[in-house]
Amino acid sequence: MRDFLPADKARRERVLAVIRDRYRVHGFDEIETPVMEEYARLHAGIGGDNEKLAYNVLKRGLDADAVRAAADDPARLTDLGLRYDLTVPLARFYASHRGELPTVFRSIQIAPVWRAERPQKGRYRQFMQCDIDIMGDASARAESELIVATLDTLDALGLEGGSVRINDRRVLDWMLDSFGFTPEERPGVLITIDKLDKIGPGGVAAGLRERGATASAVDAFESFLNRPMTLEYNPYGERQIRKLLPEDAPADVVAHLVGIGDAVAAARAATGPAADDAALADIPLVFDPFLVRGMGYYTGTIFELAHPSVDYSLGGGGRYDGMIGRFLGQDVPAVGFSIGFERIVDLVDATDDAAPISVVLVHDRDVPPSELLAHKASFAAGGVRVRLEHRTKNLKALLERAAADGYTSFATVSGGTPVGGLELKPLA
Repeated sequence: MRDFLPADKARRERVLAVIRDRYRVHGFDEIETPVMEEYARLHAGIGGDNEKLAYNVLKRGLDADAVRAAADDPARLTDLGLRYDLTVPLARFYASHRGELPTVFRSIQIAPVWRAERPQKGRYRQFMQCDIDIMGDASARAESELIVATLDTLDALGLEGGSVRINDRRVLDWMLDSFGFTPEERPGVLITIDKLDKIGPGGVAAGLRERGATASAVDAFESFLNRPMTLEYNPYGERQIRKLLPEDAPADVVAHLVGIGDAVAAARAATGPAADDAALADIPLVFDPFLVRGMGYYTGTIFELAHPSVDYSLGGGGRYDGMIGRFLGQDVPAVGFSIGFERIVDLVDATDDAAPISVVLVHDRDVPPSELLAHKASFAAGGVRVRLEHRTKNLKALLERAAADGYTSFATVSGGTPVGGLELKPLA
């Protein structure tokens, strides 16, 4: 968990403002949920490994004897916990307020979450998540809207050139079945497959054998990974998707994935060059049949946000059609995309060319407070950010600190200067 100095906080807020603005432009509405949820909801078996990292809150009024008696059963000790993501709270929110929401609801959630991570570089116990979700739409339009809005937001932050790796858990499960892996060994198989881009086909096959996975299935999978293949010119389309999968892949799933590509291509063409074969080849989607993502609640499409400047993902999401039904008693299609704010904020250019004027008034000790406050009120009335600073011997250091805090100008104030008569100078 971290503190943020004024300049860091201002930078984070500027990035958040861009994200909020672009999400709203795409028709999403912001909601807010409590930082705590019921223990049973957070530990319902849908949060994957994140459930193990949840911060739980002790029940009020427990004495030492009660704590000792329930030491081996956390459910008896706790009734609440800090949220470890924004998806579980959203599902509860939708189930609670469905009658007050449109049939297809597009939500924004931008808020901190907490996980008991081990302290290490890039791992925080409190961090910001920026989520957009669509509930009530089972069609490929929902995924397409999320992808287009996310890529547009990345562009608005100055991070052009982003792309989205995409897969579907249904086709991944079908593929593992076709190779001969049993349902019981599938979780371990997925963990190993998720390392494919790091250890290669040989490493994955060796890892599966070490796990004791079905030998014939491992052989079939390794043979599939090492097959000769010619890729299509268009990196995302039906022919390419089918080439990357075993024969007879589920037609409905392939059609869903193709529909996402068609919609994203149309949206990109509407704001760029005319749609032609070259433009279609440049749609920022990459089908990856071995993209896994670890959340247990994904039921269909899954995706991750990539950028050529880094070798790690900048966000991700997927379809979780079964989650809301756990709270509502009726299934509702749902899909979401989360930007990794803590990763993105470090990539965004820190300069703010459009920053409004802001003023530091450097005053002598003998200037009456009434004059200082009159000068300050005059600037503030015009919407100008203004701060009073007592002149020090090291004026240069004072001004450098003010510039680091985001101020653009300064003026020196001596007694008797009329309001509106100060000379502003730029802070270099």
